[in-house]
Amino acid sequence: MSDNAITLLDAVNLALARAMEDDPNVILLGEDIGTNGGVFRATAGLQDHFGERRVIDSPLAETMIAGLSVGMATQGIRPVAEIQFMGFIFPAFEHLVAHAARMRHRTRGRLNCPMVLRAPFGGGIHAPEHHSESTEALLAHIPGLRVVVPSSPARAYGLLLAAIRCDDPVVFLEPKRIYRASKTLVEDDGQALPLDTCFTLREGEGITLISWGAAVTETLAAARQLAENGVSCEVIDVATLNPIDHDTLIASVSKTGRCVIVHEAPRHGGLGGEIAATLAEQALLSLKAPPRRVTGYDTVMPYYRNEQLYLPTTADIVQAVQETLEYA
Repeated sequence: MSDNAITLLDAVNLALARAMEDDPNVILLGEDIGTNGGVFRATAGLQDHFGERRVIDSPLAETMIAGLSVGMATQGIRPVAEIQFMGFIFPAFEHLVAHAARMRHRTRGRLNCPMVLRAPFGGGIHAPEHHSESTEALLAHIPGLRVVVPSSPARAYGLLLAAIRCDDPVVFLEPKRIYRASKTLVEDDGQALPLDTCFTLREGEGITLISWGAAVTETLAAARQLAENGVSCEVIDVATLNPIDHDTLIASVSKTGRCVIVHEAPRHGGLGGEIAATLAEQALLSLKAPPRRVTGYDTVMPYYRNEQLYLPTTADIVQAVQETLEYA
């Protein structure tokens, strides 16, 4: 176990180092990740330790980063590429959607594409335009492409190791708002956490709260606040957004009878709607109230002066829970 508690950002760095120590075929590439350690310093110190052949500073070219990763992944390398911000991921879509996600199908199982594309995402750090997007639903719509989002240092460490070891392409979205928000002890034991699995963070009987990424922070805070008033909340971190572990969500809602889904991405076409639809299809007779969503707005993320008006708050979640409990 590390001597000190570490942040989610530190946990990413720790997992990358562990993966590279364990497997010489793991390489890193991205803009400024070597000499500068990345824009958020997630890869700080790794080039000094592993050398320039394994931690590669790439040109400012997201299309090339993704395309090179696909090529290497089909030839026995396990590349972990960084896109500086999720808003810059769109030039990489061609390779993610048309090649990485289809490689095994296209080659009838002859080739795999074990690549990871890391990207900080979400708002809350007063960043300029194209630096605060939450467009995970676009990626989660692509068959063959795993989408994973950690919400704590321990889950960042375990899920990133699992993503790197996975034989499928994985987009690993890191909620930058909580990069340095808290510290916990994380054991550097090389143990991966399971992909395709929800994590129940808090047991409860009265209502299920479902979230992922940075919004888990406000969701847990709402659960604690509601507990003071006698409301027992079960809190579930979805973690893997494609494929979603619907079984865990259905089991929880079948127990509690109510749910609130929280995400900071826009509401329209968001994954909250997909989860709500699945619960309505498969747990309708257990529901005592319609599933409710607390989300961002169907607008561009505003600049920093109005950023906090966009992001779901603890108070928003508490209100949604109270309204759901009052449903007759």
